Amino acid sequence: MKEHYFNRLAHKRISVRRYIDKPIDDESLKTCIEAARLAPSACNSQPWKFIVVNDKDLKDAFCKKAFSGIYSMNSFAITAPVMVAVVSEKSTFFAKIGGQFRGTQYCLIDIGIACEHLVLQAAELGIGSCLFGWFNEKEVKKLLKIPMMKKVDMLISLGYYENIEKEKIRNPFSAICSYNKYQ
Repeated sequence: MKEHYFNRLAHKRISVRRYIDKPIDDESLKTCIEAARLAPSACNSQPWKFIVVNDKDLKDAFCKKAFSGIYSMNSFAITAPVMVAVVSEKSTFFAKIGGQFRGTQYCLIDIGIACEHLVLQAAELGIGSCLFGWFNEKEVKKLLKIPMMKKVDMLISLGYYENIEKEKIRNPFSAICSYNKYQ
């Protein structure tokens, strides 16, 4: 298979669990959020809000609250200089109706696409990331003053890391793709 730039970028992007002590400049953070902002969404609903937590004291408190107790397996995130909380916003009327008809929460698909845009942009800039779905949402909402009726769907850690080539373990192409019928 011919290698393309995007495939190299997707191959480069890994989940980072140990960051080095180096801040991320505002321009790089804005570039990552801009990539997420440009992501497609059902009926162009753009059902997301990104809260960037880059104040060290707040970020440390955030990580301690988000990843304590049963969520402590993700406590390594405290080494990241930046955390991003991804909050669901209202979908458009048509995206909501279509989702109900199909039994699909399109806003979650849309948020996943936007977050992947964000972390791939980060990878291009040499910034590592890790996506989290396992965290104490109630504590995150309290600390970031997010209204209780909102949903925090994902957290993302961002930071520079020791660039270690790591083999990606993935299923073979033939196991995940078939043509013209399910096999």
